[in-house]
Amino acid sequence: MNVTLWIGGIALGAVVSFFLGYLMRSRLGALRLQSAERQAAAVTDQSARDAEALKRNAVLEGREEALRLKQQLEREMLAARNNQLAAERAFQEKEAAFNRRVELIEKKDRDLKRLETDLGQREALVKARDVELDGLMQQQTARLEKIAGLSADEARAQLVTSIESEARADAARRVVEVRDAAQRNAEREARKIILLAIQRYAADHVSDSAVSVVHLPSDDMKGRIIGREGRNIRSFEIITGVDVIIDDTPEAVILSGFDPVRREIARLALERLVADGRIHPARIEEVVGKVRTEVEGRIRELGELACAEVGIHGIHPELQNLLGRLHYRTSYGQNILRHSIEVAHLAGMMAVEIGMDQKLAKRGGLLHDIGKAIDHDHEGSHPALGMEVAARYGEPEGVLEAIGYHHDDYAGGSLWPVLVSAADAMSGARPGARRESLEIYIKRLEALEKIASTFPGVEKSYAIQAGREVRIMVEHHKVDDARAQNLATEIARRIEKELQYPGQIRVTVIRETRAVDYAK
Repeated sequence: MNVTLWIGGIALGAVVSFFLGYLMRSRLGALRLQSAERQAAAVTDQSARDAEALKRNAVLEGREEALRLKQQLEREMLAARNNQLAAERAFQEKEAAFNRRVELIEKKDRDLKRLETDLGQREALVKARDVELDGLMQQQTARLEKIAGLSADEARAQLVTSIESEARADAARRVVEVRDAAQRNAEREARKIILLAIQRYAADHVSDSAVSVVHLPSDDMKGRIIGREGRNIRSFEIITGVDVIIDDTPEAVILSGFDPVRREIARLALERLVADGRIHPARIEEVVGKVRTEVEGRIRELGELACAEVGIHGIHPELQNLLGRLHYRTSYGQNILRHSIEVAHLAGMMAVEIGMDQKLAKRGGLLHDIGKAIDHDHEGSHPALGMEVAARYGEPEGVLEAIGYHHDDYAGGSLWPVLVSAADAMSGARPGARRESLEIYIKRLEALEKIASTFPGVEKSYAIQAGREVRIMVEHHKVDDARAQNLATEIARRIEKELQYPGQIRVTVIRETRAVDYAK
């Protein structure tokens, strides 16, 4: 019974518990449903508010964009209208200018037609007067021919001949007077300037010539220079570009080459090889390379020292190198670099005396023979080559004229070639500056006398003062005073054209009349 009650109580409790659980779950589900509904309502409200805000923002942005586009369109329309107005104003101005030009052209056309009319009338009047004058001239000519007993052509010929004779005589006298006056003044001033320059510049005139002979300690060294089957001498000639001449000259080897710089490199290299004793192709190449570097450095140094000695700055380094190469060139035994330095000093001194630019004169004098540094490698005369290379490196016009025309007559009117030519002649013609053979000297004197003797009226000619002057005796009955002056000029021009000589040659024509009688 108790068990049954216990079981029944348990079953009743289970039923009650199930029912209570059911009620509780139903209540909890209702609560959850209400919460979900409230959340859904809140989300819906928030979405509505967000949608409304987005709508308002979109409307505002659209209005702003529309306003911006409207303002941009208004600005563009305003700019287009302004451009149109400007174009209209410009067109109106051009139209007004065109109308003014048309009016001016029409006015000029009217004036031109009026001038043409006046000119036609005047031309007709002039023609009528010409006809009248021709008639009068013919009448007067006929009267003159009748009075003089000569035709017009004969009278004209006599008048021209008379005037020509008088003009020639007067011109000859005037030429003599002008030349005498100019020569007196010019010689006095030129002598003063040249003597002043010579006194202020005193330089040694020791002629440095490129040495082409290498002395050997013994003749056995010649065999070592030649080498086995001549390989040493062939290598030396190929590397240096200089011919090596080994002959019967005791203890000496001759180096032959047209380039003085190559010859100097070969001389120094051979001396070092002989002193060292090791002579083979590899050693030859090594020594020649070192010597070539040293000589190139020496060339640069010599060019810089020359510029410093003269006091000239700003010369291009390549021109300085060419100046240094002139140290190894000679002319009649005179070192060309020292000659160029001397010409620079003399030109500068004379430039100061005559009021020219001293720096530019020195620059032209220093560079006047620069073409001799490259004339063995290029075609052309050294003045033309020097002028070309100096122009390439930016030298001024006066320097270029001095370089290019210091041996020629320059028709450009510049005084720089004349100044440098005078300094060049002074440097080359100074006693002891240059050497020339006795044979050449004698031939030049004979040529001077021969040229003078070829002119008609010359009786005798003598070359004196070591060829610096030629004196000419003329026959007085064949050459008058005016002809004597012209004869001196013609002989001087002929000498300039046919002879080559340092400095200048004075031409003196002597005409004298001797009256001889005897008292008995």
